[in-house]
Amino acid sequence: MRYAIYFTPRQDEPLARIAANWLGRDPFGAATKPVEALGELSAAEVAFHTASARRYGFHATLKAPFRLASNETETSLRAALDDFAEATPAVTIPRLVVSQIDGFFALVPEAPLPSLNRFADDVVRDFDRFRAPLTEAEIERRSPDSLKPDEFRNLCQWGYPYVFETFRFHMTLSGRVSSQESPRLRLAIDSLFAGVLQRPVPVDALTLFVETEPGAPFMVLSHHALRRRPARRTA
Repeated sequence: MRYAIYFTPRQDEPLARIAANWLGRDPFGAATKPVEALGELSAAEVAFHTASARRYGFHATLKAPFRLASNETETSLRAALDDFAEATPAVTIPRLVVSQIDGFFALVPEAPLPSLNRFADDVVRDFDRFRAPLTEAEIERRSPDSLKPDEFRNLCQWGYPYVFETFRFHMTLSGRVSSQESPRLRLAIDSLFAGVLQRPVPVDALTLFVETEPGAPFMVLSHHALRRRPARRTA
């Protein structure tokens, strides 16, 4: 069993509904209809391009999937998430845009957002005590020879290559797409998400996902709303 700490919009938000239909799966457990043809893409092409993202559900990674440390429990992890959420204000992303990162399509902030990066850094640090050390096999699955030195260092120290200085907030929409296929997929994604991406996106909760066994789809286990207003200062 593995856990992951992600951001994902609430199940009833338009962005979450559109993404669930695009990926063909709702990680909150609600039934979704099979993927459909979109623009120039057939249903089979949409299903193919979204296959790798489908298993994880629509999300942004904050604390990458981890096995639980031997001295921690699911109960202690959820309690810590409640405590963190109560003490941490929400961050608003003014606008998400469609981008391509290392070949895969994702939604990313339109401009750098230091407050969002600091928030992600805090999640990585505060919840690392819940993470069991990576095994050699888990390190090998990350293809360490392909990582840059700082990414490999992050993998060994924090269990994931893309944290702190190498972090980039993104919400994955596809697997890697060839340069020949990219324009068609980009056109379909743009048309589907165009309306909803005009709205700000509040990063207002942490969501605990669980993979019950290797290869199983990640599902939402619990949702932890962040503090809505800054704490009052006292003398």
